[in-house]
Amino acid sequence: MLNDPLANALSNIANHEKVRKPSCTIPASKLIGNVLRILQKYSFVGAFEFIDDGKAGQFKIELLGNVNRCGVIKPRYAVEKDGYEKFERRYLPARGFGILVVSTPEGVMSHEEAAEVGHGGRLLAYVY
Repeated sequence: MLNDPLANALSNIANHEKVRKPSCTIPASKLIGNVLRILQKYSFVGAFEFIDDGKAGQFKIELLGNVNRCGVIKPRYAVEKDGYEKFERRYLPARGFGILVVSTPEGVMSHEEAAEVGHGGRLLAYVY
């Protein structure tokens, strides 16, 4: 049984990246799909497709080799619209290098987009 599907998905991606696999499959969920869209937008992963297996489904992800490290942020800290810099320093190696994935009232987005729009939210993951 999966306790944290997002953590399992990100660790699966990281493990496949380490051994230079061209693709991987992970169980599907709405949250994982939204996070994958953000990773695709920032060129961390390539194209991904939903495969219907009669249950929840799976995502087949094309890996580009751009992920150095990724993981979930636990506990899911609440962050205000002007408080992203503190967590950037904590989870990312350098300023402007990598992204934090944030769940906001407008949906899941990167910390850069959330700061630009002026939304706070809950931190979900980091990728660099």
